[in-house]
Amino acid sequence: MKKRVHASHLSDLMLAASKSDRGRAHLNTHDSLDADVQRLFIAASRDTYIRPHRHSEAHKWEFFVVLEGRMDLLIFDEAGTILERCRLSPSDTRAVEIPPGQWHSYVCCQPGTIALEVKQGAYVPSIDDDLAPWAPAEESPSCEAFLSWMRTAPIGSIPK
Repeated sequence: MKKRVHASHLSDLMLAASKSDRGRAHLNTHDSLDADVQRLFIAASRDTYIRPHRHSEAHKWEFFVVLEGRMDLLIFDEAGTILERCRLSPSDTRAVEIPPGQWHSYVCCQPGTIALEVKQGAYVPSIDDDLAPWAPAEESPSCEAFLSWMRTAPIGSIPK
């Protein structure tokens, strides 16, 4: 057996997320950013902001599993209207697969949330066209208000 991820690794990951400016941390289990399949554990604190984005390349699906805690997956249309809200947790929907080209984001609803993400590689940083133009950048002063909107906005809501 080549790789093992112990509970202590995930506890350490959660601690790293709590100390991170972005409110999240990840542990890659793939060998390189060029790997054909990317596999990573993600720990998220409740105040992390994940800018809505898409993976526009035709082969870039995303499979997401919540192992601990709770997150909401938000699916948007091109204008930023919320089309779907899916509660992800060990006792609700446990896993989702997001097709290529779908605008999406996650809202962490509970401290201590840990997820596993699997997606087609190689890793390439998001290009501007894959970051929602109707959502603030991560470093923007308006992301806190946008995150607050994402937490409670019902299906059919449009960003203000």
